[in-house]
Amino acid sequence: MIRVNNISKVYFVWKTPLSRLLVPLAKRFLSAIFPDWYQRFENNRCQQVNALENVSFEIERGGSLGIIGLNGSGKSTLLQIIAGTLPATSGSVDVTGRVAALLELGSGFDLEFTGHENVYLNASILGLSRADIDTRYEDIVAFADIGDFIHRPVKTYSSGMMVRLAFAVQVHVDPEVLIVDEALAVGDARFQAKALTKIEEILGKGTTLLFVGHDLNTVRAFCKQAMLLDKGRVVQYGFPDDVTMTYLQNVQREGIEKQREKMPSIENGKGFAIDGWGITQAHLEGHGHHASLQYDEAVTVCLTVTLGHLIDSPYLILDLVDAKGLQLTGKRIPIPPGEKSSDLKVTIKCAFQKGIYRFRMRLVDAPGLDRTRLISRQDDLLSLEVIEDVRHLFTGLFPVPLTYEWLERPNNG
Repeated sequence: MIRVNNISKVYFVWKTPLSRLLVPLAKRFLSAIFPDWYQRFENNRCQQVNALENVSFEIERGGSLGIIGLNGSGKSTLLQIIAGTLPATSGSVDVTGRVAALLELGSGFDLEFTGHENVYLNASILGLSRADIDTRYEDIVAFADIGDFIHRPVKTYSSGMMVRLAFAVQVHVDPEVLIVDEALAVGDARFQAKALTKIEEILGKGTTLLFVGHDLNTVRAFCKQAMLLDKGRVVQYGFPDDVTMTYLQNVQREGIEKQREKMPSIENGKGFAIDGWGITQAHLEGHGHHASLQYDEAVTVCLTVTLGHLIDSPYLILDLVDAKGLQLTGKRIPIPPGEKSSDLKVTIKCAFQKGIYRFRMRLVDAPGLDRTRLISRQDDLLSLEVIEDVRHLFTGLFPVPLTYEWLERPNNG
């Protein structure tokens, strides 16, 4: 249904408005005669930005591909080229069948028209006749659920109302190819649940899905394949679990590397204590600030906790979180009373799935669980990476007690 062959997209950033006129003229009339001079002339007057570089992939009928990557990696540019709203600099795209694309908030809407008029306008652009639209209109309006606003100009809509109406139109035209670009993030939780249910329904009818979003759970749930883009290039293509794991590890590793630039200040006992409160020494025993471990291997956290002044109920809350900030486990540890500086060792067995994790530390005054006052917080001081892939043992981030047995069926013969 979709074949993308060596797509590249180059944008030109012009240094002056005059350069925008002179460079194309020079390219047309002088580049063949004076190629070296023209290249210097172009380099001095504009800068090339490679949004995409030689991107290729195919999606079969009924297939689904999730595209993930950081902002600026070229995801939206690629979808616009596939949808036909943006030309590629080089390469080719072949798309078979009716395409419904939800690319940008309100794309394809005339802001002066009412929602009712925009439904007919958009559905007509997607190839439906007036009679076809009439038969589906009530379903579209009911799905969008925007009430009397359907008869008001779209310019009066909130962002959520606009995306609900746009999505309702796209999924009710029986598309053979559905392209969704992060638009669902605008809707509220109820609409997102309804939208995902609708996507599942139309996928069951054989629609081909191309999805871009930062919601990795949606990519895992609906996409048979996933692709990771970075700076316009394909970094990885494969099963969603593998690709999303690589993406999260890259994100976490980049954050840790930036934090490492600040790390020397922890050794002098200063940089991580605010008004005398904080962690003034921190390391992983035998590893430094970052440990690479096998599954189920133990690691010991060594900390020096400093209190600005003595309080009655000081606690250290030590949490272990994943790349998205999801807490895996943690412990509220009482700090010995009467001491402004205390040394602590905590040993943890790393029975986690392959990935990068970090320790989050908070100092609190907690006379009770319902009376906890945050005093100091440090993130990203310490991290660890489980390098062993143990998906054959369990799924998810960590194992829980689980037993199973196959039952024999009675022989009725």
